[in-house]
Amino acid sequence: MLTVDDVHVSYGGVVQALRGVTLSVPNGAVVAVLGSNGAGKSTLLRAISGTLRLQSGRIDAGRIRLDDRDLPGTDPGTIVRRGVVHVPEGRRIFGRLTVEENLRAGGLANSDRAAKARARDRVHDLFPVLKERRTQRGALLSGGEQQMLAIGRALMADPKLLLLDEPSLGLAPRVIGQIGEVITEINRQGTAVLLIEQNATMALSVAEQAYVLDVGRVSLSGTAAELAGSDEVQRLYLGQDTTRAAPGEAAPRRTLSRWSG
Repeated sequence: MLTVDDVHVSYGGVVQALRGVTLSVPNGAVVAVLGSNGAGKSTLLRAISGTLRLQSGRIDAGRIRLDDRDLPGTDPGTIVRRGVVHVPEGRRIFGRLTVEENLRAGGLANSDRAAKARARDRVHDLFPVLKERRTQRGALLSGGEQQMLAIGRALMADPKLLLLDEPSLGLAPRVIGQIGEVITEINRQGTAVLLIEQNATMALSVAEQAYVLDVGRVSLSGTAAELAGSDEVQRLYLGQDTTRAAPGEAAPRRTLSRWSG
C-alpha cells in the first residue's frame, strides 16, 4: 500500500531530519516505528501526510507512494481523500467543541451521508464512552478519552491507512493497553496502521513488522517478534539488561536486518 523510498527531509533547508529512510506498509498490516525523541518519527508521518510545509519542512529527495501513486507535492486534503489520515502527537482535538462536533469535523472530507453514518457507528462501537459523552466539550474529557476522540475523529474519514503518532503518550498503563486493543480491532476491520511509538511493549504487541529510527535513519528492521527479541531493542526500549548470562554461558545474540546509508 505505502512505500517510502530513500526519503530525505530537512527543516528550513538546514536541519536534516530524515536521511534516506526506506520502509513499507503492506495492505491490511500494522507497522510500528520505534525511536527516541528526535529520531525523526513525527517528521516521517508529516512527510507522508503532506503536512511538512506547516512546520517549514520539505522533502529533499526520495519518493513516497500510495498504491503506486506519488504523494509528495499533494496537499493534505487530497491525501485524506485518497485514504491516508494522520492523528498527530498530543491529542490535538478541538477542546471547545463537543465530542459530536469533533467527530463531525473529522468527516468533512466525506460527502456520502450513509458512509458518514457508518463511520460514526463504527466509532461508537469502538469507543462507547464517546457516544455517552457526545454532548460534552472535548476539553473536559480525560486524557485517555481525548486520545479515543482523536482516533475516532480520524476514523470518520474512513481511512484505508491510519497514521498514529505516539497514541500512548502520557497515558496510564491500563489505558495504553486499551489503546493497543483498539488498534488491533481497527486493523481487524480492514484499516492498515503505521504506528509511531516510544512504548515498544505496546507497539510490538500489535504490529507485524517494525522499524527502529535512530537520528533520522532506519537502524533496525524486521518482524515485531524479531525486534522484541533483539538485545538492542530490549536494552534501549524494553528496559531489560541483556548483558548478563548464566555462569559458563555466553549471552544470547540475535540478529536483525541492519540498514546503512
